[in-house]
Amino acid sequence: MQNEVRQPHAVLDLPSRSWKAEKIARLLGLSTRKQPIRLLEIGTGSGGIAHWFAHHPQLRCEVVAVDVCDNRQLHEGYAFQQVEGVDLPFEEASFDVVISNHVIEHVGDAQAQARHLSEIRRVMKPDGVGYLAVPNRWMLTEPHYRLKFLSWRPRGWRTPYLKLMGKGDFYDCEPLEMRQLERMLAASGLAGCNLCVEGLRATFDIERPGRISARLLAMIPDVLLRLLNPINPTLIYRIWCSDEKCGCQVD
Repeated sequence: MQNEVRQPHAVLDLPSRSWKAEKIARLLGLSTRKQPIRLLEIGTGSGGIAHWFAHHPQLRCEVVAVDVCDNRQLHEGYAFQQVEGVDLPFEEASFDVVISNHVIEHVGDAQAQARHLSEIRRVMKPDGVGYLAVPNRWMLTEPHYRLKFLSWRPRGWRTPYLKLMGKGDFYDCEPLEMRQLERMLAASGLAGCNLCVEGLRATFDIERPGRISARLLAMIPDVLLRLLNPINPTLIYRIWCSDEKCGCQVD
């Protein structure tokens, strides 16, 4: 149906894309990886993250970006291909780093999401690493429509609730639960390390340095913060091929 077209939901705020790229580089420990780094960003949106990596003064990255729509605001320094669906137009083991930042919730149903992860596994080099972030189903406020408890509701109730609240005609996202995502990773041949706590600390360090909130967060032990992982608004994972070893140390 016409009103059930999935929207791109691209984030076009360029400063936030630079902060996000810096966080990704830190969480993946890219400063310690052998260079040059061949990097793929799936769902590039504004192009801000791809542009940041392509122009990084220390990291030597050969950056390729793909998206189903071209909403780029920054075009220079990286290659771009427009794609259809979740299949990637690249050979096996083509990339050292693969980034899927808030993409998997937009690709479609569970079968399409599984295909998305399998394609990441296929194009990632055996010793490669990936960044995967997705909104948690149990987030308080759904980030795309700014509606509380939207994703908490059974799947069949979400679109009617969206319409009732005057926020849209079709709920076109599919956020995941933590254990559900981990099962999907394993089924696709990927291993994952949950970096919700590290991601939270990196966000405050990069975006809110020196603020009281950052200092208060620094006082909370990791072990306590990890108890909140199942309800963290964003699920963040470092991923790699499951038959390879990858530690969870962060820069």
